[in-house]
Formats: sequence, structure tokens, C-alpha cells
Amino acid sequence: MAQHGKRFDDAMKRFDGAALHTPPEAMALIKTLARAKFDETVEVAVRLGVDPRKADQVVRGTVSLPAGLGKTVRVAVFAAGEAAAEAKAAGADHVGADDLLAQVEGGMLDFDVAIATPDLMPQVGKLGRVLGPRGLMPNPKTGTVTTDVGRAVNEFKGGRVEYRTDRYGNIHVPLGKASFEADALIENFSAVIEELERAKPASAKGRYIRKVVVSSTMGPGVKVDPARVHAVA
Repeated sequence: MAQHGKRFDDAMKRFDGAALHTPPEAMALIKTLARAKFDETVEVAVRLGVDPRKADQVVRGTVSLPAGLGKTVRVAVFAAGEAAAEAKAAGADHVGADDLLAQVEGGMLDFDVAIATPDLMPQVGKLGRVLGPRGLMPNPKTGTVTTDVGRAVNEFKGGRVEYRTDRYGNIHVPLGKASFEADALIENFSAVIEELERAKPASAKGRYIRKVVVSSTMGPGVKVDPARVHAVA
């Protein structure tokens, strides 16, 4: 059985873990339950009514968080020529073609997002065993394979995050930091829910949003009522 720390156990005593809340109630609770000595990340986990074993029911994409992430996002861009210059101008942390490919193959993974121009994807694809398991492989569906690398760098630096269903139909998305105002967390939460609803597969049957839980890094999960994910009070 997992062993939790004293702060976690104390937090569990301060609220009803089985209760369902509106988003504003949940975010207010999260802020009171985040008691670690560092600024905890707040995350939402959503169980979707899909079967990820079926290709047409994999829910995947990106969403821009209006209030940002509250952290520095490190971006690597596989590009050459004008596209490389554009990426550097936009503030990418690592930019290159053959040189960057060699660095990554050698184990350099000091980045959170990888972007590539289409012409370099044949070479980047060879790094699948390195980038794939870490969720870093560029993909057109998430906007990380693009000719407009400058815009992509700006978006990911500014709070655009990727999401994808795991094998159980769950999606995990960061919403920001516990130090954020509750309204900022609610704003990001709403953006995630709206994006997931937009991305609902046509073949998905029955209730789509089945379970919603928000939590901070070291805190317990707070349940949001799936029927009230758009509630404002």
C-alpha cells in the first residue's frame, strides 16, 4: 500500500474526498490543500468515454492555456536555414538540424517540447526510440510538425500543452501552479474542457466526460462533478 506523507494525510482530513464539486469550489479547495514547501503544479485528470484501442477514438491534440503554465517551457526545434533563424528569434532553447539530431541521439533531452519542420521529419523519425517513450516525438496533430516554427515556439512558450488519452481513456493536463489565483486556474480548466469536448470522436458512444479530478503535486484529488464542468459558482 502506498505511503503518504503527513501533509497529505492532514489534507485528506480537511475535506470530503467523495464529494463532487463545481470547478470554482474545486480550485478553491486545491489552493488550501497545497501545503508543500514548493509551488505545486495543479493538474486535471479526465476519464473519457472512449476506447483508445480503436484508432478513431484516440483523443489527441493541444490546448492553449489562457493563464499560462507558470513555468518556463524548454523548446527544441529541428530546423535549418530560415526556419532555424525564425525559431531562434522566437526564443527556442535548442535549434539545429544534424547537430541537434546528434545531440539528442547522444542523450541530450533538456527540453519539454520538440518541434520539427516537415523536411526534417525523416531524420527526426529515427529518434523514435529516444523521443517516443518520453512523449516528445513531433506530430502534425499536435502542431509540432510545422513550417511556421516561430508561431509554434511562441505558443508552447506561452502555455500551449499537448494532451493524449492513455490506454485507459484518461487524459492528464497541467493547469498551472497552486500560487495562481483561483480564477486563473478556472480559466485554464475551462479551456481544457472545451477543447476535449471539441475533440470528441464521432464514434464515441454514451457519456463522454465520465470523471474529473483535480489535484496538486503533493495533494489529494478533488472530484469535479462531470455534469457541472461549466458551472461558474
